[in-house]
Amino acid sequence: MDEWLLAEDESAKVEGTGSGFIWDGFGHIVTNYHVVSKLATDKSGLQRCKVYLVDAAGNSFVREGNIVGFDPAYDLAVLKVDVDGHQVKPVALGTSRDLRVGQSCFAIGNPYGYENTLTTGVVSGLGREIPSPDGRAIRGAIQTDAAINSGNSGGPLVDSYGHVIGVNTATFTRKGSGMSSGVNFAIPIDSVLRTVPYLIVYGTPYSNRF
Repeated sequence: MDEWLLAEDESAKVEGTGSGFIWDGFGHIVTNYHVVSKLATDKSGLQRCKVYLVDAAGNSFVREGNIVGFDPAYDLAVLKVDVDGHQVKPVALGTSRDLRVGQSCFAIGNPYGYENTLTTGVVSGLGREIPSPDGRAIRGAIQTDAAINSGNSGGPLVDSYGHVIGVNTATFTRKGSGMSSGVNFAIPIDSVLRTVPYLIVYGTPYSNRF
């Protein structure tokens, strides 16, 4: 989905790529905080984010994305893009409450820059605990063997009905290989459903409300 640039000029270089999904018809995009952390913490104004989207008619277009809010404790961020002239179709949201180990799931994203890649697997475990970018624990993570590689972060994990059940966020890799080990994790959609609306309205981290 995203291509991160130091500046919009001829000397600009790509800093990294990630994935995300359309949250609503107003152009809000959900992704991982660690995908946009350089943009979120940049004070120079040089960081730029290009978001590549596909509208409801199947037409591709590119917009610059601006951060609306982010929460490192949940490894979530929300971008806003101008969708004027395009009808965008938000994802169908499911629930992570009723997931069962062994059920099919599918990871969608842009691994290594290959757009709209789908990998298949099963829910391997539930209620896992993984570290967030700020060092706190993300609880209730979904474990899956659907391949999640560099560039997949921020993309949706969906069930057999196409409903989003999680946000792909992490993988264990064999040292030096840089490849997925088959032990991958997604933030459960029920946590996302609590966090994202708060970020859209307030911008400040959802975890700071306590």
